[in-house]
Amino acid sequence: MAHFAQLDENNKVIKVIVVGNDNLKGDNGDEFEEIGISFCKKLFGEHTNWKQTSYNNNMRIRYAGVGYSYNEELDAFIPPQPYVSWTLDINTADWVSPLGPAPALTDDQVASISYYRWDEDAYQTDNMTGWVLETSQINPT
Repeated sequence: MAHFAQLDENNKVIKVIVVGNDNLKGDNGDEFEEIGISFCKKLFGEHTNWKQTSYNNNMRIRYAGVGYSYNEELDAFIPPQPYVSWTLDINTADWVSPLGPAPALTDDQVASISYYRWDEDAYQTDNMTGWVLETSQINPT
């Protein structure tokens, strides 16, 4: 099975569908994205815009989801920006915090089921803060 993402006029993913492999095959039996796109256009209209996506992340960096955007320059599907302060890393097509990755957890923090979450309000108040340590309310024993 192949998957195709329908894009709106701003390259935002509005639909993802499954297309049978037989609907991608050329005369020689090889599969081609363009044949799959033609199939999608027959189903949903010639005016529609489609890109193939891979459930196994074999193309375009990651699987497309509704609300993601297709970036032509990176040939990648980009998830929605999680926070205003985060920027797109063009090498990974991932959003990154202005303070870098979350701090590493200590062994004690791992044992207590702690994790870091991003606090955009804290960052906007003081751009030296943003990662906040949280501890799960679940008893780990």
